[in-house]
Amino acid sequence: VIGVVIGKTDVRGFPDRKNIGSERYTFSFTIRDSPTYFINVISWGREAYIRPLSESFRVGDCVIIENPLVQSKEVEREEKFSPVTPSCYKLLLSENHSVVRTSSCYETDTNLLSLLHLPVKDPQDYYSLGDITANGQSLDGRILNVLAAVMSVS
Repeated sequence: VIGVVIGKTDVRGFPDRKNIGSERYTFSFTIRDSPTYFINVISWGREAYIRPLSESFRVGDCVIIENPLVQSKEVEREEKFSPVTPSCYKLLLSENHSVVRTSSCYETDTNLLSLLHLPVKDPQDYYSLGDITANGQSLDGRILNVLAAVMSVS
């Protein structure tokens, strides 16, 4: 799979339930290879595998993923922690089988760079900050997509 990284989480550690006293690490990222399709990629493993993998690329880089495990996603659970994607699947990276390497977008496909700036949400599926302010009480407890712009940084 070849795509441009459009989002990425930080590395997190969790106690390993199988090996008491040790930790497993994870991070995820989202890649896009066309205006319509993008998919979440999740990696679990030892810290020695996860940290260098996470540091090997950033948002905006083109990556080539070899031998990922393709798995159906659990929509209710998955989309609480990862961006909603149009795919019914997710990719899992395995320390023993998968390889992720960066590639110049210019070498791979110049069209991939333009995908970095396309929205991943339906343009009708958001609330402006004004909508939220005006209708705050009726929106209480709901998960919302917000459309906002940064006017200045100082």
